[in-house]
Amino acid sequence: MEAELPEYAERVLDTADRIPPGRVMTYGDVAEWLEEGGPRQVGRVMALYGGAVPWWRVVRADGALLPGSELRALEHYRAEGTPLREAGRAADGHIPRIDMRRARWDGGD
Repeated sequence: MEAELPEYAERVLDTADRIPPGRVMTYGDVAEWLEEGGPRQVGRVMALYGGAVPWWRVVRADGALLPGSELRALEHYRAEGTPLREAGRAADGHIPRIDMRRARWDGGD
């Protein structure tokens, strides 16, 4: 028997599901969009339940890829054409960041 998701978690996951391919929202953007909770609460929901939605589209505000999931996320970003900023030589592992200025979605059409 599947446990029922908390109502807030359902709303977070529904929002993540609405983000178009190639676009992203920050944890804080999702909380603001829902007018409830904050970045930490959204992050917790995504960590616990986010596997069934496009989790890679909910990101850190600085555009850094989620530690431990960078390569899986990067595959999705490249497949969807998400705007990226290539990493400089000094960047750890040469992992690019999301170009937040171009990739951020405000929830509109």
